[in-house]
Amino acid sequence: MGTLQQFEEIEAWQKARELTRAIYECSKSGEFERDYGLRDQMRRAAVSSMSNIVEGFERRGKGEFLQFLSIARGSAAEVASHLYVALDQGYLSEAQFKELHELTRSTINLVNGFISYLRSSPFQGEKYKIGKPLCRKSPDSEP
Repeated sequence: MGTLQQFEEIEAWQKARELTRAIYECSKSGEFERDYGLRDQMRRAAVSSMSNIVEGFERRGKGEFLQFLSIARGSAAEVASHLYVALDQGYLSEAQFKELHELTRSTINLVNGFISYLRSSPFQGEKYKIGKPLCRKSPDSEP
C-alpha cells in the first residue's frame, strides 16, 4: 500500500473489474437476463467486490483496508456460489461456468494475497503518518 498511488494500480481491483465485466456480459441475454433476482444479486456481488477494494484503499488506514478487503473477498465468494445456481438453471454452459469460476477464484486469491501482505506489513496508512495533524484548530480556538 505504501507505493500504490491510485486504486487502479491494485491487481486485485483489476481482476475484480474483469470479473464484474464478465458477469454483466454473461447475464445480459436469454433466460439469465429474465431471472431478475439472480442476475441482479450476482451483479451486485461482483460490483461490491471491486467497490470494497476501492473503499478500503481510500480510507487510508491499514485496519480499515483489511476490513474492506475481507468484505470484497466475501462478495467474490458470493459470485462463485451464484455461478452454481446459474449453471444448475442452465443459464451457463459448463465452459462458461468454468471460465467464470476460475476468474472468481483468481479474484479471491489476489484479495487473499493482498490481505496477507498487508497483515505482515508495518505500514499503518497515510492517516497515521508522523507529523500529520490529527485535527485542525478552528479559527475560534485559543492559540
